[in-house]
Amino acid sequence: MTAEEAIAYIENYTWSASRLGLERTQELLRALGDPQKQLKFVHVAGSNGKGSTCAMTESILRAAGYRTGLYISPYIQDFCERMQVNGENIPGQRLADITERVQAIADAMDDHPSQFELVTAIAMVYFLEEHCDIVVLEVGMGGALDSTNAIDAPEVAVICNIGLEHTEYLGSTLEAIAATKAGIIKPGCAVVCYDGAPQVTQVIARACQDKAVPMALARFAEIAPLSHDLSGQRFGWRGREYQLPLLGAHQLHNAAVALEIVQALRARGWDIPEEAVRAGLARTRWPARFEVLSRDPLFILDGGHNPQCAQAMAQVLRDYLPGEKVTFLMGVLADKDYHAILDALLPFAAGFVCLTPDSPRALPAQDLAQIIRGRAPLPVQVCPGPAEGIPAALDAGLPVVAFGSLYQAGGVRTAFPPALRRWLRRRSIAAREALTPEQQDSLSHQITRQVLSSPEFQRAGTILVYRAVRREASLNELTAIALAQGKTVCYPRCVSSTQMAALIPEGAASWSQGSFGIPEPVPERSRPVSPEEIDLVLCPCTVFDEQCNRMGMGAGYYDRYLPQLRPGAVVAAVAFECQKAASVPTDSWDYPMDVVFTERATYRRPPAARP
Repeated sequence: MTAEEAIAYIENYTWSASRLGLERTQELLRALGDPQKQLKFVHVAGSNGKGSTCAMTESILRAAGYRTGLYISPYIQDFCERMQVNGENIPGQRLADITERVQAIADAMDDHPSQFELVTAIAMVYFLEEHCDIVVLEVGMGGALDSTNAIDAPEVAVICNIGLEHTEYLGSTLEAIAATKAGIIKPGCAVVCYDGAPQVTQVIARACQDKAVPMALARFAEIAPLSHDLSGQRFGWRGREYQLPLLGAHQLHNAAVALEIVQALRARGWDIPEEAVRAGLARTRWPARFEVLSRDPLFILDGGHNPQCAQAMAQVLRDYLPGEKVTFLMGVLADKDYHAILDALLPFAAGFVCLTPDSPRALPAQDLAQIIRGRAPLPVQVCPGPAEGIPAALDAGLPVVAFGSLYQAGGVRTAFPPALRRWLRRRSIAAREALTPEQQDSLSHQITRQVLSSPEFQRAGTILVYRAVRREASLNELTAIALAQGKTVCYPRCVSSTQMAALIPEGAASWSQGSFGIPEPVPERSRPVSPEEIDLVLCPCTVFDEQCNRMGMGAGYYDRYLPQLRPGAVVAAVAFECQKAASVPTDSWDYPMDVVFTERATYRRPPAARP
């Protein structure tokens, strides 16, 4: 069985309301040797914030030296995110191997386990085989009848923020939902409760009294916000100071819960030094929760999907982008209260780009767009998917917030890096092509002066240089001066779909029109130059940043060629200043420049950032 086959098998068994109950999970786990009985848990339930709380708690425990398991749902980008050990996803082949064992048992059961029950059993086997000291276990839905509740008493049972969700299954009031979630409380555990609605706290407190277990309330009055920006926030708690990279006041509430979990674990004998608490909080990573994917252009991703999440988002926008309007890249599920979500978000909206989340429960983007148009006189676009929606949202020139569904968040997070690269490249080329021919000539002359005065040029004996096309910065003047100074000048030629060579043309007839319209030397009338002979490479680029990251036109010929250069050879990009971006998102194949020359400045890569 492969990982793909394992996932296909698991996802073939869907969840349904008629399948509530623990009997199938317990039967399956018994046949597997009850792995959960040999593990210790922090069991976390709630409507909102439980994932962030799990992430903080796991990070702290890992910083304290424990081997941690983390079980979450749903995943954002990769199915294997659902079960992690020490912050690493389960390897695909391990998932396949364990699934094959579980399948043999599950397929023989009279009442076949559901998808979530299968995944829970697979995770328990994995955590035991990986010798986890403690597992942070997120409840899927509800509590009492959730398959994760097949465990015995956890070290700590945690009740996070509770709101009206899944009311058709969990109850129509906060009290009813709280009672369902309180089903994870068992004799012998400790309990930590979110400082939320008083009626919820009362239900949890009664459950703790009934089970004779201690309850700690994460009192938000003890949280002292100190500072915040888009890189994170600093806060105080009981006389100590902490850093948290997750953004928003609601995350400080979740942090209070995580800190109370630490206190409860310490009381049960777990050794968690204060330094581990600080380091764990500071290192917490939790994607798609007001996650800043790009600072400039500002693009924020949040998997919020209900009115409570929208209200939290509204508060974050007030705190972090006061007075600013944003473009929402939005998709929602049809069974969510999207009218209440819009109530919270419309005051901050300059426009919307609508998507259809990847779910059979999704509200079609066209329907969402029609609803928004009926609510506010704002520009609204419909796009087929994130790859098209991301650049459409960025084109408005305002901060972008992707919001509305975790099922959308994964697609946006996956599509964002290549979409941003395409958008930056397109914007940069447009800025370059907006220059008049006279401006291009003048600026190319200024760039030539920058290169000529540089120590990199003055030390070089052999230079690889390009011939300009598509209104690129021209180095014809530089080439003439280099030759007059007795330097060797060679030029690139694409010799295959992926390879480039350096050639010295011999005579005016030694040029041809090569790939993408680029003038290239004719091999039969040119002398080859090996990469080891080259001292300085001058590359064209479409986009660069001050850290000397660069993007070309996309073919990647230079990026494949440059690693062949001898140590000490200098690699430089040449561009107009209007092609600069605040930050260039690089990929594994992108070769960083040592220097970037423009008409205005010479940028050098910091030594610490060099490969």
